[in-house]
Amino acid sequence: MLRSLALIPHLVGIYVRTRMEYRGAMLLAWLSQAFSYAAMYAAIAIIIFRFETLGGWAWPEMALLLAFHLLAYSLGAALSFVQFRDIEEKVRLGTFDAILVKPVGPWLFIAFSGLNIGYGGHIILALGLMIWSLTQVSADWTMLTALYFLAALISAAMLTAALMTMIGATALVWVRSRHLFSIFFGFWELARYPLNIFPLPLQVLMITFAPLGFLAFIPTAVALGKPVPLLGDWAGPASLAIGPLFVLIAMAHWRHCLRNYQGAGG
Repeated sequence: MLRSLALIPHLVGIYVRTRMEYRGAMLLAWLSQAFSYAAMYAAIAIIIFRFETLGGWAWPEMALLLAFHLLAYSLGAALSFVQFRDIEEKVRLGTFDAILVKPVGPWLFIAFSGLNIGYGGHIILALGLMIWSLTQVSADWTMLTALYFLAALISAAMLTAALMTMIGATALVWVRSRHLFSIFFGFWELARYPLNIFPLPLQVLMITFAPLGFLAFIPTAVALGKPVPLLGDWAGPASLAIGPLFVLIAMAHWRHCLRNYQGAGG
């Protein structure tokens, strides 16, 4: 186990060096992604300025929710999205078999040998927006609240990585799984808005079957002292537990899919 962990810096270093061969292209990609999200957030800001609030959330509070949503997603997806999206192609071409014989666990190799530094633009924008919004919201920030906020951010990133691992791993059994990413991103788009603006069935869905309500709304609402539909006082503990819980579920799902993997030909 320790030997495998010691390989992580080498795997990351090799990938980063290959990406840094084209620094200009990478920086342009960061800028384009940051401007794309900034334009989207500007449209949301215009709507809120016109109607004053969105589901009871003023613009500084909404900006904090958007920043949390983007940062948690970026941290989790950097370890999982592109890497596990491409498992389908590896299975179809038969190249996944080569990963199984490497002297390191297949999940660790896939996640860290392709650590996606392309999310740099997302992270810079999210951090900038978060710092600004934290200076604007009228919340009583204590040391305990700050620690909760940081822990909830890590938990949300873990949730993102776990869900994408599960979706990618499904290709080991079904061969095809990219359509499941489309479903994920459908709910992910909704997760950047306050949960209370949606009808009750959708609120239940985004807390249970597709728990992306925990990606931003629930931890941000708890930190700001806002009510959380359905969960109430359980929202804080649940947002801290959801990430580790889904990591355990993803680990079990990954192992199950590996045991049942038979190659593209079945």
